Amino acid sequence: AAKYAAKYAAKYAAKYAAKPVAATPQWTRSLLQGTGGCADVRIVSNTSDRVRVTHLIHDLGPGGAEHVLVDLATVAEAAGIDMSVVSMLPLGRFRYPRLLRESGVRVESLDLAAWWDPRGPRRLRRLLAALAPEILHSHLKHADVVAGRVARPAGILQVSTLHVVEDSVGPLGAWKRGIAMRWRKRTARRTIAVSDALRDWYLAESGADPDSVVTIRNGVPDPVGIDREEVSAVRRELGIGDDRIVALTIAVMRPGKGHDVLLDAVKEVDDDRLVFLLAGDGSEAKRLWARAAGDHRIVFTGFREDVPLLFAAADLVVHPSLGDALPTSLIHALAAGLPIVASDIGGIPEIVTPGAGFLVPPGDPAALASAITRLAADEAGRRLMEKRSRERFEEEFEAAAWARRLRSLYSEVLNRT
Repeated sequence: AAKYAAKYAAKYAAKYAAKPVAATPQWTRSLLQGTGGCADVRIVSNTSDRVRVTHLIHDLGPGGAEHVLVDLATVAEAAGIDMSVVSMLPLGRFRYPRLLRESGVRVESLDLAAWWDPRGPRRLRRLLAALAPEILHSHLKHADVVAGRVARPAGILQVSTLHVVEDSVGPLGAWKRGIAMRWRKRTARRTIAVSDALRDWYLAESGADPDSVVTIRNGVPDPVGIDREEVSAVRRELGIGDDRIVALTIAVMRPGKGHDVLLDAVKEVDDDRLVFLLAGDGSEAKRLWARAAGDHRIVFTGFREDVPLLFAAADLVVHPSLGDALPTSLIHALAAGLPIVASDIGGIPEIVTPGAGFLVPPGDPAALASAITRLAADEAGRRLMEKRSRERFEEEFEAAAWARRLRSLYSEVLNRT
């Protein structure tokens, strides 16, 4: 898939990046121009207690947007949402399809070779005929383009969710971003931003109608009870004593997540009680492991399926990201009642409100180290922040309330047609 995508990206990026849609190559034009044009079609308003929604996403590998669907699946039924999920790429051996199916969600794949595979619209059109959704809810730009081409001619209303702030992209990335923006403005009845910061960025960048872009912050399920023996067991497995203070970081190890900033900060932390637990995998993992070799305070877990247990075993959460629209790991930290040290950037301040933790300038190891040291030294302060974290979770991020907000938006979209 990567070879296929790179071949066409290299071939057409320089030639067409600055040209209008009409000048793009035929294979790309097939993604940009919907069959039947933009003529309105008759869509029957929804008056029932339930709504059928198919979610289209580029793939179901590990990632924040992908996990959002897993979390939504646990509460969709109770909110009146009959949910199905379509991955553009093959399902492979990823665990998210299994978790979705365990929640009663039908999962399908377009089995494309790459995100920009021109066969996508045709395959999606055929699959939607079988799924018969009332709403096609697309996630991330590749899915937005394919959904935009198919939804209206099929008589299906489209909703899109923005998950990332795409402000650090090259010419090819900016071109792709522009294609997706044009399609959302043309075909999506509502575009959801997962944070106010993301909504503000998108409106400034796209020129979209402000009334068409709404903020609905993601939620997560309330964690199930975990007993102290389970916590002690996972600490023993990781070689961490019960008397140590665990600072947990959960993020895909890729550029932009700030892992190097964290490793620089660790060097400035003098408290030997602290253990830095880094969970996740990704393209940067091996380099980061090599860089941290020899520091007994840093523990890498690799990919873990028992993430709730890691939160239960932690004393605080550190999130040194250089840019995030609404990091799900921090919402899980609130649900677990943990104090947080995080970068003051993107949608993070909408999660870590006063009293729930400390915000520091992104990319500043000294500030990060200072906040971690301060929190580790103040047990009473951590207890107060734990309480405020749970309160913040219950105010804004509880999954059932999030699903009801989505259901309300779907009803509004359907009943306005």
